[in-house]
Amino acid sequence: MSLYTAAKTILSAIFYPLYRIRVIGKENVPKHGPVIICSNHISNFDPPVVGITSPRDIYFMAKGELFEHVFLRKLLRAIHAFPVKRGMKDRNALRQGLQILEDGKTLGLFPEGTRSKTGTLGKPMAGAGFFALRSNAAIVPCAIIGPYKPGKKLTVIYGEPMDMEAHRSAKTNAKDAADAIMAEIGKLIENYNPQHASLDK
Repeated sequence: MSLYTAAKTILSAIFYPLYRIRVIGKENVPKHGPVIICSNHISNFDPPVVGITSPRDIYFMAKGELFEHVFLRKLLRAIHAFPVKRGMKDRNALRQGLQILEDGKTLGLFPEGTRSKTGTLGKPMAGAGFFALRSNAAIVPCAIIGPYKPGKKLTVIYGEPMDMEAHRSAKTNAKDAADAIMAEIGKLIENYNPQHASLDK
């Protein structure tokens, strides 16, 4: 068993019952080929929550400062994280992200770049748009809804893959593409109805 699989198993055993996690639309994540999962960002726990609810292993960017510690650097790399400088202007991180997609793997991004202190959607940075336009990856919007409070329900919704071909063919700039992705995340949140939500762990 890989460290990634072991970590996912352990975290699932903790997070699912603690936050009563409900997963909707897991089937919308393509089983094969490059995928970019783009989620809103409301907590430091968002990466592990998306990681354990996604049917595919995810490669996440993590702030470069975390990789300054030898032990933590080895651990982060073992669970598929790679460093990025704040601002998404790190050329090495951009190249590594594109390589992950070229290899047919899954890249996890939080377009806002930082946590929302109010829980409302913030403006996206251009990074998500850059990867969406520079790759042939399926773009899957993801919404995390609910408070991170023990005993309260936390819902993770995976939307249908976006059709980015129009943006790619029209040579849309990265910021506009990121805005389009963020709009889809916003729709998932707006249309969420807990009374009609199905459970799909």
